[in-house]
Amino acid sequence: MDCKKALVEADGDFQKAEKILKELGLAAAAKREGRATNEGRIFTCVGDSRAAIIEMACETDFVARNESFIALGNSIAEDVVARGVAESDEKIEDKVKEAISTIKENMTLRRISLVEVAENELVADYIHGDGGSIGVLLKLSLDSAAMKEHASVKQFAFDCALHVAAFNPTFLSVETVDAAYLEEQESIFKKQAENLDKPEHVMQGIIKGKMKKHLAEVCLVDQPFVKDDKKSVAAVADAIGKEAGGSVRISDYRYFRVGQETE
Repeated sequence: MDCKKALVEADGDFQKAEKILKELGLAAAAKREGRATNEGRIFTCVGDSRAAIIEMACETDFVARNESFIALGNSIAEDVVARGVAESDEKIEDKVKEAISTIKENMTLRRISLVEVAENELVADYIHGDGGSIGVLLKLSLDSAAMKEHASVKQFAFDCALHVAAFNPTFLSVETVDAAYLEEQESIFKKQAENLDKPEHVMQGIIKGKMKKHLAEVCLVDQPFVKDDKKSVAAVADAIGKEAGGSVRISDYRYFRVGQETE
């Protein structure tokens, strides 16, 4: 009906009618801008030299499952990788506004994370469940580009992405933990140890033990591996490296959850 009205208004001129429809769509999108977008979906795209993860937000879970909304998210993720876009721009905004005019619900590109991929690096992606509420990118650094084709390395990359989706580690490794975070945790464990009324050297041992255990819980490489909880993620990486003929190291990851608070 919108097309028919536009053609009538344009006296049958298709180009003019197209312009009228676009203007109507932009006006409709502007009207919906203030509406809350608390639902959504995570999308990923992995290219040869870049990978991206994005969060598309919308008003209802019904639209989050809509085929047109899913197509929009995939298209934007692919565009981000193709052009190396680190944030939304006019081209992306136009796509979103066009979708709003069709789907009739407010939606936004909430966030983008772009990951550069070198020749000797492998990125795996994982989207959890049919609803796409959690998405992960995980990057492995390898001794050589040839190792990317090794079946065990590929499987390990995917399994690690699945692991991140399941456990949402706070840090990659002990070396990447913020000094402020370490200080805060140490202060908490010190308070707990003081209540035990033990000698100073015993208290220090308790604090050190608690810190070690806590860091193993929040650091990805030290966590028990999702498919073999008798081994740490790092230990499995070492074993896969030996099998593939080189070193395998997790160098980066991204975890997105719909509605997740961001800094």
